[in-house]
Amino acid sequence: MAKVLLIAEHDGAKLNAGTAKVLACCADLGAEGVDVLVSGAEGAGLDGVCAQAATLSGVSRVLRNARAQNAAPLAAILAPQIVELAAGYGYVLGPSTTFGKDLLPRVAALLGAPAVSDIMKVLGPRSFERPIYAGNAILAVSVPDGTPVVGTVRVASYKAVGGQAPAPVENVSSGAELPGHTRFVELRAGSRDRPDLQSANKVVSGGRGVGSSENFRLIFELADKLGAAAGASRAAVDAGFVPNDMQVGQTGKVVAPELYIAVGISGAIQHLAGIKDAGTIVAINKDGDAPIFEVADIGLVADLFEAVPALVKALP
Repeated sequence: MAKVLLIAEHDGAKLNAGTAKVLACCADLGAEGVDVLVSGAEGAGLDGVCAQAATLSGVSRVLRNARAQNAAPLAAILAPQIVELAAGYGYVLGPSTTFGKDLLPRVAALLGAPAVSDIMKVLGPRSFERPIYAGNAILAVSVPDGTPVVGTVRVASYKAVGGQAPAPVENVSSGAELPGHTRFVELRAGSRDRPDLQSANKVVSGGRGVGSSENFRLIFELADKLGAAAGASRAAVDAGFVPNDMQVGQTGKVVAPELYIAVGISGAIQHLAGIKDAGTIVAINKDGDAPIFEVADIGLVADLFEAVPALVKALP
C-alpha cells in the first residue's frame, strides 16, 4: 500500500478546516499512512499549525517544512519543494480550495503526473469520482499505474475527521531551487468577524435581486443574527455589490453548510453547483418561477426587502 502526502493549508496561525476533510478521503483510500506537510516560515505560528495537524485522526506524522521563502503560500515557491519531498509517496493530495487548486496542478506538472481535481468519492486505490458540467454529471476517472496520484479533494463531499493523540512532528527540508519570477508583495483582505465561507455551518448569500452594495447590509444583518458566513452569487459579484472572495458557485467557492439561505438569487446552474451538498436550502425570491425553488427545501415567494428585515427582527 502507498503512503499519502497531504499538503496542509493554513494562514500562518490556524490550520484550514479543509485539511481535516481531506483526511476523511485518505481514510477511504486505505493507505499505508498519511503524512501532513506543513510549510511556512520559522516561528511560533508554524509550530502551532503543526500541533493542530498532529491531533487530527489518521495522521501518521507531521512534516514541518520551515523556510523563509515559505512565509507566503505561493504555489510557484511551494511546488518545487513538494515535488522533492514527495519522493516515495503514492499520493499527493490537498483541499480543493483556492490554495489547492492553485498548487496541486503545478505539483502534478512537475511530477509529470495527471492531476485529478475535485475528488468527491474514492472508487478504488487509483479510481475516483469527480463532478463535471456544473455537477450535473459525475465522471469516473482512473490514474495509470506507475505514476503518483496527485489531486484535490472536494471538501464539500467529506466530513472532517475527529481527533487523536498527537502524532510526531519532524523537521524536513528541501534543497529545491526556487524560481525568482514570482514574489509576494502584500495581502489585502477585509476584516470580518463572520465565519469562513468554505467551512461555515450556516451561510446567507445574496444575488442580483439585492440590488446594490448598500442593500447588501440586509444580507450581513441576517448572517450576523444567525452567526453565519456571508456569500454572494456571481451576478452580485459581477455587478460590483461585493468582492469576489464572497462568490459561491462553480467559478467561486463550493460550500456545504448545514443551512444555506439564498436571498434574491435566481438559481443559475453555476450557482447551484456550489451549494449542491448543503444540508437545508432556503430560498427567498419574489419570482415564484425562479429555478432556485426547484432545489430549495424551503421556499418563500416574497419581496426580500420585506422578508429579510422581518426575519432579522423575529430572530432572538
